[in-house]
Amino acid sequence: MKIAPNTVVKLNYELRLNDDPDVVDSSDDGQFNVMIGHGQIIPGLEKALLGLETGANAKVTVQPQDGYGVRDEGKVIGMPRSSLPKDFVVDVGIPIELEDRNGHSFPVWIAGVEGDDVVLDGNHPLAGETLHFSVQVLGVRAATKEELAHGHVLGPGGHHH
Repeated sequence: MKIAPNTVVKLNYELRLNDDPDVVDSSDDGQFNVMIGHGQIIPGLEKALLGLETGANAKVTVQPQDGYGVRDEGKVIGMPRSSLPKDFVVDVGIPIELEDRNGHSFPVWIAGVEGDDVVLDGNHPLAGETLHFSVQVLGVRAATKEELAHGHVLGPGGHHH
């Protein structure tokens, strides 16, 4: 079976950035499963997987606009440290959720501390990066009706949330 929309793909991958030889993320235990066509992985990788079959190995380069987006410096803001809970530990790189005026939550990452301000970055940490994936397709199957109804891969035994 070929990878197409509404298929479930089991794969291993390694991710490197730009020309850096270091692996920044990987799944090599055969436990990464994704349903194609449901926005579960970045568009550039999903498009490159289409048509591959079990046993395929692929090297995929994804440009920022097809990955985590182009960096937008307008999404970097300072927030007074005093507006965070007193016991909040400010660790650079950790994500936190903020709410807009309409009650919608969105993630930001702590980018640093400048004086009395905590610098928050609304860009994904990999925004602006060219992504280099090495992918091994371990399996491809049709998504079940229940998975399609839920919009994601279900674990052994069905739905558990």
